[in-house]
Amino acid sequence: MRRINRWTCVAATAGLLLAGAVTGAAKPLEILTSFYPVYVATLNVAGGVEGVTVKCLTPPVVGCLHDYQLTPGDMKAIARADIFVANGAGMETFLGKALAQSPGLKLVDASKGIKLAFADNPHVWVGISGAIAQVRNIARGLAEADPAHAAEYEKNATAYVARLEALRGEMRASLAGLKNREIITFHEAFPYFAAEFDLDIAGVIEREPGSEPAARELAETVETVRRKKVRALFAEPQYPEKCAKVIERETGVPVSILDPVVTGPRDPVRAKDAYIAAMRKNLDVLCRALTE
Repeated sequence: MRRINRWTCVAATAGLLLAGAVTGAAKPLEILTSFYPVYVATLNVAGGVEGVTVKCLTPPVVGCLHDYQLTPGDMKAIARADIFVANGAGMETFLGKALAQSPGLKLVDASKGIKLAFADNPHVWVGISGAIAQVRNIARGLAEADPAHAAEYEKNATAYVARLEALRGEMRASLAGLKNREIITFHEAFPYFAAEFDLDIAGVIEREPGSEPAARELAETVETVRRKKVRALFAEPQYPEKCAKVIERETGVPVSILDPVVTGPRDPVRAKDAYIAAMRKNLDVLCRALTE
């Protein structure tokens, strides 16, 4: 009896190992995205596709990738990935190094073919038209890199683009009647957004986040606010409001928060709607700030 049980266990174990080898042969396709807005867009294109995972390289609290330095953990994540989706347009300064160390990695450039404006500013996703163009680029790029799921990527992208187009129309209609259209923004993230909705950026508080303006630059911004009678002064949720508050004290113009959607929830279910939710909040903030 003992002998029969022993061989029965051996046979069962062998069967489990064989089954594991068969199922393990189909390794999930891993798509790695550079930072939060690319992660959100890619989730809407590839999220839920069977056998495909979407991850974000940088933590969802990093903000824009100005001078971001890759960590050893980042390099390992890139080495494991099958496809890397980047904003492109010069946003990921570390990309050359990463690709050199992972020559087999397939790259999808979300800004491919998009004509940059505002001194080649890479923040194209902050304008909804730019976000739409990037979603379409991501869908095309993923279809080329992974033809087996091309139809699903296209279907998902079409559905998400329809939601973005509806949002763009709603925001244009809501902002069209505003008489006050001049705003002061925190840094250079909003030119495409302003162009989308016919707003005028009268000044920028910090050209590069973390690089505080000199006293002379702050004084010039204060003068601009007074001279142009600017009624909307914006900081961003990712950075301290210190300099914006100085301008508020000098001019009496209250600081509001305008979100370029570079941070947010990592959970895929919540992240998929993060861009649209943030833009709706931006709309509410703008309407209040420009009508008060």
